[in-house]
Amino acid sequence: MELLTGEYRNTLDEKGRILFPSKLRSSITGNVLVVTKAIDSCLWLYTPEEWKTLSDKIMGSSSPFDPKSKLVVRHLIAPAQEVEFDKSGRLSIPQSLREYAGLSKDCVILGISRYMELWDAAVYQSYNEQNASALADAASSLTDIHF
Repeated sequence: MELLTGEYRNTLDEKGRILFPSKLRSSITGNVLVVTKAIDSCLWLYTPEEWKTLSDKIMGSSSPFDPKSKLVVRHLIAPAQEVEFDKSGRLSIPQSLREYAGLSKDCVILGISRYMELWDAAVYQSYNEQNASALADAASSLTDIHF
């Protein structure tokens, strides 16, 4: 799998389908993505291979007796669903996940190296505005990166 990068804008149709950008689609092997709730108000999209790697790590470090572990597992692992691309290159986003992310018509798809995020465009704009002042501080904490 190639690195998934870029910011793309697309619309969600009345049936909850979104046309996936061809650049991202061509970087994905296979016809399936795993879609789940993210920590922020968006959805995470993974190839099945990347999802298995992440979910195995989460489950391997979780305990059914630890309340924090159960919270993470219930939020990330339990709602995850495999979704196939249709012949037109669209993904049908399950209703429960659309509701969680507040997806309406205008959406943003972000390629973030090994996974993707799907945001409602207005929610994403609000997120960026709310976090604009924290960005410089967050970037300055990346002190191990040198050019």
